[in-house]
Amino acid sequence: MKHVKQQAGFTLIEMLIVLLIISVLILITIPNVTKHFATIDEKGCTAYISMVQGQVEAYRVDFMTYPTLEELVTNGYLKENETTCPNKSEIVITSDGEVKLANPSSGADAGGT
Repeated sequence: MKHVKQQAGFTLIEMLIVLLIISVLILITIPNVTKHFATIDEKGCTAYISMVQGQVEAYRVDFMTYPTLEELVTNGYLKENETTCPNKSEIVITSDGEVKLANPSSGADAGGT
């Protein structure tokens, strides 16, 4: 009679425990990752507003008046596809030259200096 060697390997219980641990780690990680994406979008929009504010000031120096977004694009201060924040939030230029979010309830900081 042949002796059957016992092969080393994982049991079903061990595999289930490993899957449970991996699942818990994934559940902990996903909310943190989505929170970071929101923060990145907010900071990107704030930086974009600051950049557009600089272009508004450059236009004012050149033409002695505050521009609209359309005038910035027409005169080459912004590209045509650069009239919204990276997160697609609309921006506006007020009559006194301040660049801010058109809809500030989206959560990004609209500070325009």
